Amino acid sequence: MRTLTMNISGMTCGHCVKAVQAALNAVDGVAVESVAIGTATVRFDEALVRAEQVTQAVLDEGYLVTASN
Repeated sequence: MRTLTMNISGMTCGHCVKAVQAALNAVDGVAVESVAIGTATVRFDEALVRAEQVTQAVLDEGYLVTASN
């Protein structure tokens, strides 16, 4: 399992946190460690999903991933 921490812009409230968490939970192979305003940390199985797909789930919710590692 690989850990990915993303800096996310556009999150301003609890609804944003829930939306990002739900989007990440919907991706097969992803385990959400934490989501807070401006950041999310997940663990994911590289055999099932790529980092780009994890990032895309956040983008699809309308938020911008400004950095990740």
